[in-house]
Amino acid sequence: MIQSALHVAIIMDGNGRWATARGMPRAAGHHAGARTVRRIVRAAPGLGIGTLTLYAFSGDNWKRPGREVATLMRIFRSYLAAESATCVEHGVRLAIIGRRDRLPTPLLAAVESAEAATRGGTTLDLRIGVDYSAQDAILGAAQRVRAAPDGSPLDRAAFGRLLDAAMHAGTPTPPVDLLVRTGGEQRLSDFLLWECAYAELFFTPAMWPDFGAEDLRAAIESFATRERRFGGLPAQAAS
Repeated sequence: MIQSALHVAIIMDGNGRWATARGMPRAAGHHAGARTVRRIVRAAPGLGIGTLTLYAFSGDNWKRPGREVATLMRIFRSYLAAESATCVEHGVRLAIIGRRDRLPTPLLAAVESAEAATRGGTTLDLRIGVDYSAQDAILGAAQRVRAAPDGSPLDRAAFGRLLDAAMHAGTPTPPVDLLVRTGGEQRLSDFLLWECAYAELFFTPAMWPDFGAEDLRAAIESFATRERRFGGLPAQAAS
């Protein structure tokens, strides 16, 4: 695991609404959103982020029209093909978290190729949730416990490792420090529920295609002003 101060998770919301507001097809918003991913990944290490987890496609997004889903799958594949070399150059280690059995074969091949190519990255852990569901991850971890009971004690750390295995995380996932959601909605939408147990939350009305490095900086500056107590007392009260 890359050592740095922050694990930031982002629910990248608003691509379709951004496009619709401009009289463009929803696919244009998804393409614009992919460009935003590039900007945010470039900016993240300079803002003290060691792990960046992006929510790209949830397990429930299969309910969307087939044409839109197919477009998203092509965009994911194109992003991986186009960005793998840049990730290697900048020390970004890429992992796709989520189910893999429902991904199109060409996308799955691109995922495995990108992960192999970037495995040596030491600057940033970039995790992208594709066909990801936190509830499915927790269920998958529980099923692994049930399938192989060995009598050893199961603590939070051990269960977290099972979660990582269930969602193909590759390396241990640190707890989320800051969760950002763009697009104006204020919910978690089945994203990293276990890992966000004590995350600070930041909601912004900015649509994902409009979100930039300065917006991310503002979210981190807001995070820096908050007192994280993890169930304890404020420092002054405790003293």
